[in-house]
Amino acid sequence: MAIKNQITMSIRSLSENVGIARVSTAAFAAQVDFTLNEIEEIKVAVSEAVSNAVIHGYEYQDGEIQIKMTLYEDKLEYVIIDHGKGIADIALARQPSYSSDPERMGLGFAFMESFMDELYIESEVNKGTLVRMVKKTLLKTEH
Repeated sequence: MAIKNQITMSIRSLSENVGIARVSTAAFAAQVDFTLNEIEEIKVAVSEAVSNAVIHGYEYQDGEIQIKMTLYEDKLEYVIIDHGKGIADIALARQPSYSSDPERMGLGFAFMESFMDELYIESEVNKGTLVRMVKKTLLKTEH
């Protein structure tokens, strides 16, 4: 499948950078004829993935988060990668209301799953996590 556009960015694992990820995500999604609500859903899903990397992956320690945004003919794909502590039990982590931090609501993966058309999570303890999310464009791209 041909790539129409792609951006890869790297940010430090700082809470302040979650907003930068949100804005970048929205700007990238705006090249497709999505509704404002759809763009908001994409922003929430990506910011949840980036927040998870900051909070759980790196536990607020210094680290790098890579965000790769790719536009194909029929979909937008977002891949968020961290090299933090990883997820021991992905199935458990995907359960609504589960969080390894009792101060958190545990809805990050639930939001990602409900707002995006596809969600794929790959993780290895002490190596990091890859989150891949897809939003189908249904050939909405402008020409």
